[in-house]
Amino acid sequence: MNDRERRWRLLLGEASDLPLPNTDLRLDQCLDGLYGDSDRRGGLGSSAPSVSRWLGDIRTFFPSSVVQVMQKDAIDKVGLRLLLKDPDFLSQVQPDVHLVATLLSLSKVLPEKTKATARLVIAEVVRQLLHKLAQTTRSAVEGGLRKGQRTRRPRHKDIDWLKTIRANLKNYQPDYGLIADIKIGHSRRSNSLADVILCVDQSGSMASSVVYSGIFAAVLASLPALHTQMVVFDTAVADLTHLLDDPVEVLFGTQLGGGTDIAEALGYCQTLVRRPSETVLVLISDLYEGGDQQLMLSRAAALHAAGVQVIALLALSDDGRPGYDHANAAHLAAMEIPVFACTPDQFPDLMAAALQRQDLSLWAARHDILAN
Repeated sequence: MNDRERRWRLLLGEASDLPLPNTDLRLDQCLDGLYGDSDRRGGLGSSAPSVSRWLGDIRTFFPSSVVQVMQKDAIDKVGLRLLLKDPDFLSQVQPDVHLVATLLSLSKVLPEKTKATARLVIAEVVRQLLHKLAQTTRSAVEGGLRKGQRTRRPRHKDIDWLKTIRANLKNYQPDYGLIADIKIGHSRRSNSLADVILCVDQSGSMASSVVYSGIFAAVLASLPALHTQMVVFDTAVADLTHLLDDPVEVLFGTQLGGGTDIAEALGYCQTLVRRPSETVLVLISDLYEGGDQQLMLSRAAALHAAGVQVIALLALSDDGRPGYDHANAAHLAAMEIPVFACTPDQFPDLMAAALQRQDLSLWAARHDILAN
């Protein structure tokens, strides 16, 4: 069997009459167990041992990125939600964002023994994401804050020597060296330079966005120059700001699923605004409003009119093009509130641009980001 025939045989499964080499039979069974006809014999079955073998096999045959996709498909298609309550099974699953979202949605019904294992799985994903995103976020946001805080009369410890030297090269004299008529540096303020409010829709469709939002909120809260608050909502509002020193606790404080009342959430956020002109409010939601649509739009307009930098993020995830309420997105865009989706890798640069009060519509266009 040549390579082309082998690929077709794996694609078609048992519908093909082509024989498979023994070395490929287990690989074919992995694929058929998940993507084959559920009416045929086989499949993942309902027992933990058979699924455990399948998990081991897919890690043998496929790269990590493919394993994550197959695990997600298995959870969605084959009913692995029940097996996720088994701590022995859970310990074998490769942790990723989608798995965390599933565990969070089940957190209220998991047995205590399983919940302890779930917490370890979630903590591992949080560790991986922090390692990947934290330094980039801190660098981008702190860089954005420094711009606009430059001064020509800095204290000695605050001088930016590279920029100062460049600015004074024209003053160089052979007998005296470089004469620094201009000193460039950064001013310091004891208080936070900006306020950030993350207002996160925790309805089921926003699961991946909730996970990433919790990570970013914890990172932003670690920056002394920012005063960061995190609010999550469905039909009720919960302020998780007091948990931001522990992103695992933040995620366990969410309740994925339920309805959506954006108007109520924005009303609560209005009470948090201390300095409108120095506040960035990021509404992370697909904008499907289950409450009062007109009240939601009027509160968004009031925040914008007061000087708050309001941003509507339709998604903060790698899940592709999100579904969202196009009418509400258009209403917000008409108020000059930027509306788009972005990936986690783009979020640090977005926050830096927002803190600099850049035109975010132009920023989104430069980054080829989905906008309304």
